[in-house]
Amino acid sequence: MTHLAYGLLVIVASSTTAWSQSAAPARASDLDEDIAPRGAPSPPAAERRPHVVELHGERRQDDWFWLRERENPEVAAYLQAENDYARAVLAPTEALRGALYDEMLARIKQTDLNVPYPEGGWFYNSRTEEGKQYPIYVRSRGPAGAAEETVTVDLNRLAQGLTFMALRTYEVSDDGNLLAYSTDSVGFRVYTLRVKDLRTGELLPDRIEGVDTAAWAADDRTLFYTTEDHAKRPYRLWRHVLGRPQDELVYEERDELFRIDVRRTRSDAYLLLNVASLTTSEVRYLPADRPGDPWRVISPRRHGREYEVGHHGNRFWIRVNDAGRNFRLVSAPVADPSDAAWREEVPHRDDVMLESADFFADHVVLWEREAGLPQLRVTDFRSGETHRVEFPEAAYDVYASTNEEWDTRVFRYGYQSLVTPPSILEYDVDARASRLLKRTEVLGDFDPARYVTERLHARAADGTRIPISLVRRRDVEADGTAPLLLWGYGAYGYPYPVEFSSNNLSLLDRGMALAIAHVRGGGELGKAWHDAGRMANKMNTFTDFIAAAEFLVAEGHAARDRLVIEGGSAGGLLMGAVTNLRPDLFRAVVSHVPFVDVVNTMLDESLPLTVIEYEEWGNPHRAEQYRWIRAYCPYTNVAARAYPALLVRTSFHDSQVMYWEPAKYVAKLRASKTDANPLLLVTNMGAGHGGASGRYDALRERALDVAFILWQAGLAPDPS
Repeated sequence: MTHLAYGLLVIVASSTTAWSQSAAPARASDLDEDIAPRGAPSPPAAERRPHVVELHGERRQDDWFWLRERENPEVAAYLQAENDYARAVLAPTEALRGALYDEMLARIKQTDLNVPYPEGGWFYNSRTEEGKQYPIYVRSRGPAGAAEETVTVDLNRLAQGLTFMALRTYEVSDDGNLLAYSTDSVGFRVYTLRVKDLRTGELLPDRIEGVDTAAWAADDRTLFYTTEDHAKRPYRLWRHVLGRPQDELVYEERDELFRIDVRRTRSDAYLLLNVASLTTSEVRYLPADRPGDPWRVISPRRHGREYEVGHHGNRFWIRVNDAGRNFRLVSAPVADPSDAAWREEVPHRDDVMLESADFFADHVVLWEREAGLPQLRVTDFRSGETHRVEFPEAAYDVYASTNEEWDTRVFRYGYQSLVTPPSILEYDVDARASRLLKRTEVLGDFDPARYVTERLHARAADGTRIPISLVRRRDVEADGTAPLLLWGYGAYGYPYPVEFSSNNLSLLDRGMALAIAHVRGGGELGKAWHDAGRMANKMNTFTDFIAAAEFLVAEGHAARDRLVIEGGSAGGLLMGAVTNLRPDLFRAVVSHVPFVDVVNTMLDESLPLTVIEYEEWGNPHRAEQYRWIRAYCPYTNVAARAYPALLVRTSFHDSQVMYWEPAKYVAKLRASKTDANPLLLVTNMGAGHGGASGRYDALRERALDVAFILWQAGLAPDPS
C-alpha cells in the first residue's frame, strides 16, 4: 500500500529492476551483459502450499501464502527464478534497451544546477555531476556557483558501497549553523537522523534512528522529531536537546487510525504537530521560542472533520472541511483559536477545492483546483485585493517550489505539462507577473511544437464525465491506428499529476500516444471525486478507467489491439482490477509495486499502514466491507482466462507494498491463465517502493519498461 504521507508513485520516469545496479552511466553495449538466455526459457512455478482461512462464512484457500516468509531461502530462490526467466524472455530486446538508454541519457544535462533558494542570509541549492548517481546539496553566501560554496550533504559519498540511498529531512537551524538531515540506505524508509555543524563540516555525536519528521525550535539546540511504531505509523513526538543523552517523550498517539508529523510555520513563530487519520485531524502548537512549554490543541478532533493550520500576525489560519467537503478558510486569534472564535475568510465552494494555503508577511497564496486543474489565487494583505495567476495550456500541473523566506513580495512555483519540461517560476505579487528562473533543459532536437496536448472526457456508465489528459505527436492522427499508453491511479484523493518526462519522447517519437485517465478516487475534482472512488464506491475507479479506455478506442485515439496500460502502487491495484474485469480490452500491462492482495493485507493489522487505511479501502473484518474489497481484489479474482501480456515489478525492501503481494499475484496468474502471453515478474532485491534510487539505474530500468511497451505495441520487433 502507498499512503498519502509518502505521495503518489509516479511511474512515467522510473521503476525497478534486479539486474542493473551499476553506479555510473554506460554505453549501450555494456548494459545487461548477464542476461543471455541459457536455452529455451521456461517459466518457474511456485509450489502450492494451501493456507485456508474462513471468514464471513467463506472458505478461502491461499496456495502461495508462504511467499511472505522473507527469511525462507526458498522465497529468494523463487524470486531469483522469476528474475532469471524475465532475463531470458527479454534477452532479445537487449539492443533495443541499450538504444533506448542511450537516447534517454542523451536528452539529460548530466551536470546541472537547480535554482538556489534564499534562507537566513544563505543560498541553498543542489546540483548533479556527470557520472554520479545522486545530487550534491550545497550552500553559499552569494548566487549559484559562488566561490564560497560549501557542500552540506553529498549523497554520492554516503552511498559508497550501497545499492540504495535516499534523503528525507533537511532542516537548517535558525542561526544557519546546524543541519539536521536523515537518510535511508536500504529502501524500507527507516531514516537515521544526524546533525552536522555547517561551520566545520563535522557531524555531531547526536544520532537518532527511525525518524520520520523533524523540526528545529528557535533556540538552535532543540529538535522535535517523530518516530514510528511496529507498523511504521509515526506516533510519538520527542524533544531532543543537543548533547543530552536522554530524549523526552512529548506526545504519543494511541489511536492506530492516526499518524503524526511535526513542522515549523513559515513565519518561524510556531511549531505544529499534525495528528491525522484519512478523515479526521487535530493540530497542536507550541511557540518556537519556548521549546520547553507544553503543546496546546487548536481544536480537538471531531470525527470526519479535517483541518490544517498556518500562521500570520496574531492569528492562526485554518483550512477546514466543516462546512463542505472542499474546505473553507477561517482565522482565529492566537490567544484563543477555539472553534467559537473562528472567522470565515474564504467560504466553501462546491466547484472549487481549496487544497492548501501558503502564508507570507504581506500575502497569502491559495492552492485551488477547479474543473480538474490546479489554480493559484493570491490575496495581498495590504490592499485586500485578490487575483488569480493565469496558465497557458489546456492540461498542466502547478505545484509549490521552495519558499523559505517570510518577508518577501515574491513566491516560487513549479509548472509543467505533458509537453512543457519542469519549470521554476517566480511570481511578483506587485507586478502580477511570473518570471522564468529555470526550465529543465532537454538536450537534442526536442521541440514542443511537434506535439499536441488535449483535454478529453469519457462518459462513465452512470453519466459521470471522466477527464483524460492526452499527448501525441502532431503528425499522429486519431484514425484508430496508433498505439496508446494509458496511465491511472485513483486513490487517496491524489490528483494524477500532468507531468513531463523526457523519457516519454522515446514513445511519442515512435508514434505512440500517451494519456492519463483521471478516474474517481483521485482528487482532480475535489473531495467528492475522492469519495466517489473509495470505500463502498471503489469499483467506480475501475469502471471509470475502463470507460476511458473504451472512449479512446472509440474516438480513434488508440488502436483496439495496441492499447497498453501502466500504473504503480494503488495504480497497480487499478491495473490488476481492470485486467480481471476486462482482460480483452488491453494488449499489455506494466504494473509497478502493485497493491494486489488487498483482502489479505487489510486483514493483517501488523503490516505497515493497514489500520490507517481502513478509511480508504474498508476493514475486511467487517462483513459488508469485506464484500466491497473482495469484489475487486486482483489476487482474489484471478481466474482461468486469457490475460494480456504483463510485466510486474516489485522491490524486496518495499515498506508500502510488501514484495509478496506481486509475487503471489504472478504465481497465481501463472497457474491460472489460459493464454501464452508473456508474464514477467522482476524483483529489485536492493530497493524499496520507488525502485532504484540512483538516477542512472532508474534510467536503465525505464529503458527496459519502454522496450517491453514498444514490443507489445507493435513498435519494435517481436523478440520471440
